[in-house]
Amino acid sequence: MSQAVTQGSPSLALPPLSLYVHIPWCVQKCPYCDFNSHGKQGELPQEEYVDDLLKDLDADLGYVQGRKLHSIFIGGGTPSLFDASAIGRLLDGVKQRIPFEADIEITMEANPGTLEHDDFSAYRSAGVTRLSVGVQSFSKDKLNLLGRIHGKDEATRAAELAKAAGYQSFNLDLMHGLPNQSFEEAMADIDTAASLNPPHLSWYQLTIEPNTLFHSRPPQLPDDEDLWRIYEQGQKKLAALGYEQYEISAYAKPGFQCRHNLNYWQFGDYLGIGCGAHGKLTLATENRIVRTVKIKHPKGYLGASDFMFECSEVAEEDRPLEYLMNRLRLMSPIPKSEFEARTGISADTIAGGMQCAAERGLIENSDSHWTLTPKGHMFVNDLLSQFL
Repeated sequence: MSQAVTQGSPSLALPPLSLYVHIPWCVQKCPYCDFNSHGKQGELPQEEYVDDLLKDLDADLGYVQGRKLHSIFIGGGTPSLFDASAIGRLLDGVKQRIPFEADIEITMEANPGTLEHDDFSAYRSAGVTRLSVGVQSFSKDKLNLLGRIHGKDEATRAAELAKAAGYQSFNLDLMHGLPNQSFEEAMADIDTAASLNPPHLSWYQLTIEPNTLFHSRPPQLPDDEDLWRIYEQGQKKLAALGYEQYEISAYAKPGFQCRHNLNYWQFGDYLGIGCGAHGKLTLATENRIVRTVKIKHPKGYLGASDFMFECSEVAEEDRPLEYLMNRLRLMSPIPKSEFEARTGISADTIAGGMQCAAERGLIENSDSHWTLTPKGHMFVNDLLSQFL
């Protein structure tokens, strides 16, 4: 950090508390995926894994500090490989340990090619309030290239049945910048997704990550000019369809933003349980913020006596940068009071860097807020460089 921490800093405040649950198994590993996922072999150890998830949570209960759960996100992997009864037992076990907010949001990821569609209502009965369906594309050719095991009809049917099952909300995951994707194909995917009227869309560009099949065998992707045209026109199309961009890759109808992700990007707290799950927790009375990581591989996690792989402290001088790296993903203005409550550090600490950013046209600075300009949204890394 280029700025020293000031004396007399504000106190850390306990932010909302969320829970992330990782279920690591998939039918097969997609060539672009760098998440902690493993192709399933034989029957999944559903009962044993739920038992261990709850034991994992038991070990982390000291981080709750009297709070209720604001949201739960069950991700993977492919959580819809688990039966609704296993998901229900998991959620019942969580609620026995930590009280839920009355309006808690409970999201579960599902892939159209792995979900028994008559189970949509069963997952809802188990306690899931929101689905996130991994569509990625509606093009047969693109789905094959991405290693997906579903087709357009399955994706369409999944969205229709999510609506019919009465979920509070559902999200469709959609990617662009796919191998050999034309502008017209990318726009057609948006149109098809919008015709299903999901309250929430995640629309993001395919990136080639290390340790993936695509990294070792790179596909032919659209060039930079085409990528920019897809992004620019796609944003305009989504806005015209009534979707508000509230985060770099998240778009929602009014009132349907993902509460779990908002808490994450606002530097809120989250417990992480399951293989390789990460957590971020505030210990306000000790003026500490810690990050946790659990054992990554199922073979090591299942039956473990201690699920913690690593617990590290976020140094006080690193908190401003960590907060900004998260918070700048959101499109909304940044309250200086939120910065102080979530970092325990005075906003004056970063006043110099913010002034430089304002002079470069990256932010607008008021007495109470920092607001990214359109230029700032395009050059977030330049803004962050002020605080390295």
